[in-house]
Amino acid sequence: MQKIAATDIPIVCLPKVSTLMRLEHSTLQVLVHPSNSGKTSQVLRIPTIKHTFVNHGESDKLSSCNPYAKAYDEVWVAGPAARERYALAEVGVEDKDVVETGRPQLDAVRPYAGPPTGAWTTVLYAPTWEGWDGNPGNTSVIAAGENLVRALLADPGVRVLYKPHPLTGSVDPRAGAADLRIRELIRAANRERTGARPSGAAELDRLTKELDRLTTADFRAGADTVERMRVQSAPEPGRAEAVARATAAWEEAYWASLPEGEHQIITDVRPALYSCFDVADLLVSDVSSVISDFLASEKPHAVANTSGLSEDAFRTAFPTVAAATVLTPDADGVPALLEAVRHPEKDELAEARAALKLRLLGPAEPPSQERFNTAVRELCETAREHRARLAERLTAERPAAELPGQRTDTALPAAPR
Repeated sequence: MQKIAATDIPIVCLPKVSTLMRLEHSTLQVLVHPSNSGKTSQVLRIPTIKHTFVNHGESDKLSSCNPYAKAYDEVWVAGPAARERYALAEVGVEDKDVVETGRPQLDAVRPYAGPPTGAWTTVLYAPTWEGWDGNPGNTSVIAAGENLVRALLADPGVRVLYKPHPLTGSVDPRAGAADLRIRELIRAANRERTGARPSGAAELDRLTKELDRLTTADFRAGADTVERMRVQSAPEPGRAEAVARATAAWEEAYWASLPEGEHQIITDVRPALYSCFDVADLLVSDVSSVISDFLASEKPHAVANTSGLSEDAFRTAFPTVAAATVLTPDADGVPALLEAVRHPEKDELAEARAALKLRLLGPAEPPSQERFNTAVRELCETAREHRARLAERLTAERPAAELPGQRTDTALPAAPR
């Protein structure tokens, strides 16, 4: 709850399961679940509320077709690929319960506007973390990360943005160690690349303070969860719009404040991943929702294959790789990849990206936000109809004369014998 972004929507925090279950007596019609949480799963027992699972990202990982999804009334996915993924997984999610809504949060991602025009080709390396299952193909950081970064840094016209997953190294210490070595490679490259720092530090500092003011609630020391909720649930009118404007201004000032061509290690909340998408000419990542989201831009991207599978088997196993350049752990394909980014006539995957975007994210029209809103309204209507049928059954089963009502006499009932 403490990490929810600034919004004009009221926030309700339910710190205990016993509090959560009181929603049974509320007018709430629909709950949208972004993750499978043990605590929030208790609310699925309430029959008067309709539940839908939206996930917090979409990829070919097993988590994107988890059997637990069958517990929800509906599963909302971005496009046809996810529908097919659930069908192939055979985890109990019926096709009639899958609803394609697109990904509304990607509506703001800037589309491809052509090859790099300046002195630098900006490459975003955004690997995922190692995961819980020990699969070597989960992250490229351990087996390929250093090779990929070295190959990118070897090109004098490349600017690297390195944005590792926040959980990198949390399970496998080898990933954490490789992450530190990658960072040192980037710092060393920056020591050899000097560039004048633009005169925008003061403006960036001012915008940072303004954005912090808008997005940080003023809590007293020792405030508990409920007190924090009360502060956050009554935002100033128009705060969300103010935050959006301040964020756009901050991002513009941030990128403008960096020395020309300087490589960046990005681990803070700002700039956000989608902001990195907008300034990147190329993405290098792993099999993860980052690839699916980046497809909204239709810019070139590459996926590191550290699974041990051949390229053909890798593409078959992970359909989201269909429009990507597949890189081996030795990163030998990086020079040719950069050449295709700089010279679109050598890019043989442009049409494949457009087709894959349609499969993964759905059609551009109607917009994702509109499709999502429609899904919300329709599920609310389903909830209302279900409540009406439930009330009718209860009334039929218990005639009005038998329903408890207000007593008309003051006599106490006789004690049972």
